[in-house]
Amino acid sequence: MNIILCHTTADFDALGAAVGLTHLHPGSRLVLTGGCHPTVKQFLALHRNEFAIIERRSVNLKQIRSIFIVDVQTRSRLGKTAEWLDLPHLSEIIIYDHHCEIQTDIPATETHIEAVGATTTLITEKLQTLQNQSTPILTPAAATIMALGIHADTGSLTFDHTTPRDATALAWLMQQGASLPVIGEYIQPSLSPQLQELLKTALENLQRSTVRNYQIGSILLETDEYVPSLSSLASSLIELTEIDALLLAHTHSLKNTTEKSLNIIGRSRIPETNLNQLFQPLGGGGHHRAAAVSRRDTNPEATLAKLVDKLKNQIPQPPTARDLMSSPVRTIPPETSIEETHRILLRYNHSGLSVVDSSEKLVGIISRRDIDIALHHGFSHSPVKGYMTPQLKTISPETTLPEIQELMVTYDIGRLPVLENNSLVGIVTRTDVLRELHQQQRPQDQQLGCIPGETCRSITELLQQRLAPQLWQLLNCVAELAEKRGWQLYLIGGGVRDLLLSKFDETLLLTDIDLVVDGYHSDSEEKAPAVELAEALQKIYPTARLEVHGQFQTAALLWHNDPVLDSLWIDIATARTEFYPYPAANPEVEVSSIRQDLYRRDFTINALAARLTKPRAGELLDHFGGLSDLQDKKIRVLHANSFIEDPTRIYRGVRFAVRLGFEIEEKTEEYIRYAINSGVYDREVAGKLEKNRRAPALETRLKSELKYILQAPYWKPALKLLGNLGALRCIHRTLELDRKLWQQVCLMDRCLRRLDSEKKLSHWQMRLEVLIVGLESEYRGLVGKNLQLPVDSIKRLEELELAKVKVMENLPKCETPSQVVWLLREYDLPMLILIIVQCERWMRRRVWQYLTDWVNVKPILNGKDLKAMGYKPGRQFKLMLDDILSATLDGKVSDRYDAEKFLAQYYPRVRE
Repeated sequence: MNIILCHTTADFDALGAAVGLTHLHPGSRLVLTGGCHPTVKQFLALHRNEFAIIERRSVNLKQIRSIFIVDVQTRSRLGKTAEWLDLPHLSEIIIYDHHCEIQTDIPATETHIEAVGATTTLITEKLQTLQNQSTPILTPAAATIMALGIHADTGSLTFDHTTPRDATALAWLMQQGASLPVIGEYIQPSLSPQLQELLKTALENLQRSTVRNYQIGSILLETDEYVPSLSSLASSLIELTEIDALLLAHTHSLKNTTEKSLNIIGRSRIPETNLNQLFQPLGGGGHHRAAAVSRRDTNPEATLAKLVDKLKNQIPQPPTARDLMSSPVRTIPPETSIEETHRILLRYNHSGLSVVDSSEKLVGIISRRDIDIALHHGFSHSPVKGYMTPQLKTISPETTLPEIQELMVTYDIGRLPVLENNSLVGIVTRTDVLRELHQQQRPQDQQLGCIPGETCRSITELLQQRLAPQLWQLLNCVAELAEKRGWQLYLIGGGVRDLLLSKFDETLLLTDIDLVVDGYHSDSEEKAPAVELAEALQKIYPTARLEVHGQFQTAALLWHNDPVLDSLWIDIATARTEFYPYPAANPEVEVSSIRQDLYRRDFTINALAARLTKPRAGELLDHFGGLSDLQDKKIRVLHANSFIEDPTRIYRGVRFAVRLGFEIEEKTEEYIRYAINSGVYDREVAGKLEKNRRAPALETRLKSELKYILQAPYWKPALKLLGNLGALRCIHRTLELDRKLWQQVCLMDRCLRRLDSEKKLSHWQMRLEVLIVGLESEYRGLVGKNLQLPVDSIKRLEELELAKVKVMENLPKCETPSQVVWLLREYDLPMLILIIVQCERWMRRRVWQYLTDWVNVKPILNGKDLKAMGYKPGRQFKLMLDDILSATLDGKVSDRYDAEKFLAQYYPRVRE
């Protein structure tokens, strides 16, 4: 027998999931472990006989083989049926739940715990896989109770923990015959007369307090007996009062005891509050924004007061201008022309600029709209001082986000300068505010990890759980150093990406960590913050080697075979922005903010940042949807012109896609093809076909990306994808991965595996050479030089055509193995492999035979043997040994006797 259990106060979600399981596992029986919510009880009064429900007392414990548990993960909420979990003959215990933050104490053999709005959604998805399209698999009653479960736990798809999966499941249940009139009757029932009286009392006695611009309400109601449906009362109360959070407590006396029954319902609209965490120590739970607890208590007033205080402490300090602002601020003097100002705005993609006088005092702001008007009227050479806005609203670094919002709305201001001691230290724009609000509105139940069933809600939690302890300690150390200096520190890029993709049971050993320092910058600082931080960290870790790159405001710490950190590279950069003066050029870099730094990244999955410094440590910065793309396994570029600015990003995108098993997003693929087909990488000089004037550093980056790809285990699918995109034209405009070239690449791979199993050659470089060989001979050496290949590689590419012609002309004339050997021995192995992949099959077999058999044949005799036989040393020794080798290869000599006989016949007069 299969038994299905839910928590002791069954709600619609628990009942709906349980009913769904009886259809997923026919023959299963549902046991209600305790009471039900009042509306659930009313529903069952009419429909109980339509479901496979049995009484607890009628269960034969010896017949139980499997136990399914829905919407609960703790034994204490299963009532007396928790004892069944210890039956020795159970074959399995399976849990279905959507409360990912709960730590289970049930010895489950299998769990299905995912971040959806309702547990019923998980069961519905299982049922959908079994559906025969022509026949519904649920009865209308079952479909209705399951739909009620999703409606109830998602607020009819309005709660912030609702997911698209819930909506899809609900739509399917409607197709199965769920009754909308019944759903409407039970999902929004009117308040009973008793609850209406309590609502009136609650409105008159509600205790309010304001904490950081949020309204907190609390009320303790006392009656003689238990009152059902208090959650409906709480919902009505919070809607009528428009408060941001509510703790509704109800108590009534218990017979024969001094204790009282205490029920508390919590509701919150405040970001970052966690009612589940608040109620768990008291034995309750739920979601971040909705939770409840029931217990016996001797002092309900004190318990409620403590919960209110703890809730207030959960409310975070609102962000200040210091947290939001971009710094340093790009400024211009009042005499700057309209035309030059327009150029600066375009270059940095700004919508406005601050105007400062010779004493660095802020005197105005000029917006893009002001510039456009001036240009329209033909005043391109006029100074901006005639068009700027001089009457300014300014803020201080401590101005809070609500105050900033109010100023922007009241005065319709798009940007607010931040002044400290009358000095311009930053600027907050409308975009900064919108991004912060979007960040705050990320659902608190959203999972950060990307492996189903193995997710966390905090970057700090992920770092602690999955990062190697020595790395976690190092990050804490460098974060403390940044905090002491008033800076913010972020883990960015691949480290965040790999952290979010990591599995719960694996220890993440990052070998390359990128950190960005953002904070208070001023032109008077002698050192970039990143350099200062790296130097301070080296004093704590003196075994690290420090490298400073002042031009780019970066520093790196390197450990090699360290006993604790092994081989590790930490790159610390000052937050910066970049500008490409022309396509495929080196970027010009300037100090900026973390937002601008993330904006210059290549793909959304690499534009994630994790704040490591307090007071907002553990915050995930995701301004471009990178987390969603990680979860959807998509490679999406940040900017439409990204590939035009830097073609190596095409190769990076392909590398990430193949290595991670992701797909390149459709629009991103369009941008790639547009950049390649635009010819932006081609620059003709004097009519020559090879015309690339790209910066040497770009060629270095391109070579680096090619090396990453061609030496990786996944190089074949990556190269295939590059070919399908036409991206090899970034190497040379005529290079295409056609069928012939692909066959040559695969043949090269077989040759390397067979002929160089010990990998004495550079395999990735040989793969690159065979690609270059796909070009006309006149371009090969030049492309090799552009990619800065080694001298021997360039020489081989330049001489290959002559060598191939010579071999192809003379190999057919070779009638004996020795003639083949004398023809081919002047070429090294890499050259012969390149010849093999380009010649005809019969010739290929001869070269292959040379490389696998004949090249290893040695003369039977050596110089010492010749001297022992009485021959006088001299130049003739080489000729004699070569003749013996030829005779051996051609089968005329097979042993020492034959060799001596051969010498006696052909060299009888050269003895001493």
